[in-house]
Amino acid sequence: MVIKTLISAAEALAIWLWLLILGVDYPLLWGTLVFLLNYVPNIGSLIAALPVVLLALVQLGVGSALLTVLGFVIVNIILGNLIEPKVMGKGLSLSTLVVFLSMVFWGWVLGPIGMILSVPMTSLVKIALESYKDTRGVAIMLGSDTGE
Repeated sequence: MVIKTLISAAEALAIWLWLLILGVDYPLLWGTLVFLLNYVPNIGSLIAALPVVLLALVQLGVGSALLTVLGFVIVNIILGNLIEPKVMGKGLSLSTLVVFLSMVFWGWVLGPIGMILSVPMTSLVKIALESYKDTRGVAIMLGSDTGE
């Protein structure tokens, strides 16, 4: 949760700064909304972006609305899809691929709640597998280190 909170804060800060540069009203409000909705997997960013883009369209026109969309897309690709899995994987000794696949698996099994809890549940599975000599090899495959 600490890692997710830090990533959410970075995304909120980036969006706040972008909206401040563009001149969209209430950038602090929208940054806070991004921070809070970033905990909702997949659609949280979309829900946070929708009112901001509509406000930019009404307030500043089509060009600024498109720049707002571009800012949200860039921030979500860089922080949400590239940096977050790597940081979560290193912080929890899970490989980036395992973090991504765990989000898909637990999301499929338990829905949106499973996606939120996917990394902690996978970490628990890894810890359980490390506890027994026979399954330690599987735990090493889940990890980002060599097990030494």
